[in-house]
Amino acid sequence: MPGFENVTYCGLYCKLCSIKSRTPSQAKALFEDMQKNGWESYGEFVLENFKPFWEALGTLAHFDETCPDCRGGCGDPDCAIRKCAVERSIDICPFCEEYPCSKFDGLASVYPNLIPDGERMKEVGVEQWIAEQEQRCKAGFCYCDISYPRKNESE
Repeated sequence: MPGFENVTYCGLYCKLCSIKSRTPSQAKALFEDMQKNGWESYGEFVLENFKPFWEALGTLAHFDETCPDCRGGCGDPDCAIRKCAVERSIDICPFCEEYPCSKFDGLASVYPNLIPDGERMKEVGVEQWIAEQEQRCKAGFCYCDISYPRKNESE
């Protein structure tokens, strides 16, 4: 099914994440501007850790093409939702009998549309849901536009 590789186990859509939708174009613009201005030649003389920064910026500039997505390992390697789905052989959590379980509490507190989107997916089916997410992409929607601040672990 086209687009399925962008559906995370929890029910988010990878292409609506800033990692794939905004950061690459912004990183590419900064990289190209800095390159045009000669940073590639003298950056290491201006900033102590320029080389690792330059490499990271170059990687981010193409992350929309190279990001492994959730199913390929993007995100928290200890993600309890992903681990559970894989252990249970569940393709997408909204189709699990226990959805939404307590493993969603933290993520749903950051992404207010997570559970409603999962319910929508169950209602219209995965193929239609993917088409709707692609429309969101075309409209410029990004999860960071509506996400709540993450709680600082030191609080």
